[in-house]
Amino acid sequence: MSTWAAVFDWDGVILDSSAAHERAWERLAAEEGRVLFPGFFLRSFGMKNDRVIRELLAWTQDPAEIERLSSRKEELFREEIRHRPVQPLPGVRAFLESLQRAGVPCGVGSSTPRANIECVLDPLGLRGFFRVIVTGEDVQRGKPDPEVFLRVAERLGIAPARCVVFEDAPVGIEAARRAGMKVVGVAGTHPAERLSNCDRVVRRLDELGVGELAGWFEGPVGTSD
Repeated sequence: MSTWAAVFDWDGVILDSSAAHERAWERLAAEEGRVLFPGFFLRSFGMKNDRVIRELLAWTQDPAEIERLSSRKEELFREEIRHRPVQPLPGVRAFLESLQRAGVPCGVGSSTPRANIECVLDPLGLRGFFRVIVTGEDVQRGKPDPEVFLRVAERLGIAPARCVVFEDAPVGIEAARRAGMKVVGVAGTHPAERLSNCDRVVRRLDELGVGELAGWFEGPVGTSD
């Protein structure tokens, strides 16, 4: 058994879902008779919906209205992926398989609602890779607060300093750093130059070998790939 763990953001790291999320926000804005400002989607990526609606869009401060809008946006997202199914990003499955062979425990720490993850885990054959899934409903504070990643580490039984987080958004990278974890930035949603303060930046997960990551944690752990 490995003595370090891998913690993954979901959207833009495991799942190629950014286009579906963007369409869902656009549909929500149209339903509400509102207009999204230029560059909205990239600025919002990785944030919990309540923060997006309250702070970034400034649509309302009313908790009940925020909840309504947030729930509707996620309903629209799930409609989108039913009509246009999403897939894991290139290299994801191969990398998860290499971690599984090495006995490295893996968890998900995401701002997305659990229903969004659950609706694709089994159809895409991903459930068996993750021992722990912590979502937006499980935490009080969204990224860049480190709560979601600390909760994953706690449930995996691995110290935060022995976890590496895979993130595609600056708010998630900040959250991982504040949790005291190593960070791999995954370029795609944001270009590589936007992903600062990472230990490594890759374009796809299978650029990494398990042996390289194990070497970050006081010498080789697990098996190299």
